Amino acid sequence: MSLPNAPSAQVSPASPLFLREDEIRRGIEMLYFGYSALTRSIDEGLSAQGLGRAHHRALYFISRQPDLTVKELLRLLAITKQSLGRVLNDLIESGYIETRTGTNDRRQKLLRLSPAGKQLEAELFRALREKMAAAYAQAGQGSVTGFWRVLEGLIPEADRSMVFGLRSR
Repeated sequence: MSLPNAPSAQVSPASPLFLREDEIRRGIEMLYFGYSALTRSIDEGLSAQGLGRAHHRALYFISRQPDLTVKELLRLLAITKQSLGRVLNDLIESGYIETRTGTNDRRQKLLRLSPAGKQLEAELFRALREKMAAAYAQAGQGSVTGFWRVLEGLIPEADRSMVFGLRSR
């Protein structure tokens, strides 16, 4: 989708007045439309499985942290227990997630992807990776670092350790 009066290949640089309302609105709009285009790239694959974006987010984070607890997944996704319950039930019934009891606390439910779940998550990630890699390559390393800094600034301080913990596993 092309926006009227929008450059087709390159985004013009930010104004030196980048904190003014127009520039902030421009960033919000680009973040919204970029994320929408990125997630649309996997919607068809999800739909073919009878799944939606919430299912994908659960698959993604469980793939990043095998044996993730339901409590940890709730914190990562910031959704209600009821919503997560529906998503997990769908994924378990579809054979994409396996559960087991915690070793230290038998009340814990540990989540991991089944072989079919690993395959589905890998297919979905491949589509996302292609889009992100193309955008990163177009922007260049310095721009990618700047983009990460902006996104990091959007994450509440209390949640940063959780987000950065994803990289260390």
